Amino acid sequence: MKTIAIAGTFDTKGDEYLYVKELIEGLGLSTFTIHTGVFKPTFKPDVSNNEVAEIAGVDIKTLVDKKDRALATEILSKGMEKLAPKLYKEGKFDGIISLGGSGGTSLVTPAMRALPIGVPKVMVSTVASGNTAPYVGTSDIVMMPSVVDVSGLNSISTKIFANAVFAIAGMVKFENIKVVEKKKLIAATMFGVTTPCVTAARKYLEDRGYEVLVFHATGIGGQSMEALIEAGFIEGVLDLTTTEWADEVIGGVLNAGEHRLEAASKNHVPQVVSVGALDMCNFGTYDTVPKKFEGRNFYKHNPTVTLMRTNVAENEAIGKKLVEKLNMAKEKTALFLPLRGISGIDVEGQAFYGVEEDKMLFDTLRNGVNKNIVEVIEMDCEINNAVFAEVAAQKLIDLMSK
Repeated sequence: MKTIAIAGTFDTKGDEYLYVKELIEGLGLSTFTIHTGVFKPTFKPDVSNNEVAEIAGVDIKTLVDKKDRALATEILSKGMEKLAPKLYKEGKFDGIISLGGSGGTSLVTPAMRALPIGVPKVMVSTVASGNTAPYVGTSDIVMMPSVVDVSGLNSISTKIFANAVFAIAGMVKFENIKVVEKKKLIAATMFGVTTPCVTAARKYLEDRGYEVLVFHATGIGGQSMEALIEAGFIEGVLDLTTTEWADEVIGGVLNAGEHRLEAASKNHVPQVVSVGALDMCNFGTYDTVPKKFEGRNFYKHNPTVTLMRTNVAENEAIGKKLVEKLNMAKEKTALFLPLRGISGIDVEGQAFYGVEEDKMLFDTLRNGVNKNIVEVIEMDCEINNAVFAEVAAQKLIDLMSK
């Protein structure tokens, strides 16, 4: 029988969790309950809060005595993050559900993120309609807005809880029986202004028997790709759109963090890297652009996205960052430089065409990378040229075949 783990604060929200438990069992599924609250639970759980705290190196009595909610949340969250994957590997549950406000959400979602991709995870939360990135991260958590606070059983909350239960029950009970042919997985990065390049490269690779996962280089896209590489899913990386580094260096809104462009090198995964869309830094609507950038070259990509052309000094700084990351590689790395334009709007006649800016980027990379490891391949065309795309794709095939 399939089992759903119910994790949460059974001391303060016992009635709500009992309601969820009864609903799940009424659908013919088993439940596995984990108490993450500080105090005595309303009902006896399968895993006590002391067990959760102990795996984080703290006795629950210590948390009770300190009466520090923030500390308790931190400790119990760490315990859950360690315990949940262990319990899942032991076959204790097939999916996990939780309910909560900001505290409860922060407490359980790290544990959900620690579970493998594909394990059903549902979080009913008061913060689900806001910025969920801190809770979901690069995982596949389904966050459902609770509409009302998770406080009591009423005509609204019972409907929301029931929908959440039916959702995870469906995820757990039904399996995809269609057999998908296992192919070598390649990760590729794309932006709107590098779409023709990546589309052509993807088709070239798919025609040769590879499966290509395309990640939109909007911050979370790059982070998701890095996480999958770290997890061992990816066998080759076509990182043609490294634009997230422009936002990281300059202060745009689509940065992917300081560890972007590290996972392939650290895990010896073959990679072909380029400089796609490093001619731009991303902001929201024009009125959100910081005043210090007044007078710069801007381009309205759409009503909610304003692009700013990177200048010579910024391209030198970005180039140095790419050099730092590329030089982490120990093998199987190629850097492609499209000399006539690094995005769809960095070509002659377009808004971000910048010969001096691109030259600084190219020179910084040429002079900085370790050529004993990183092969630099220069092509006299723009990045969206189909030949550039296919040569880059074939180079990755060659690296993967070695």
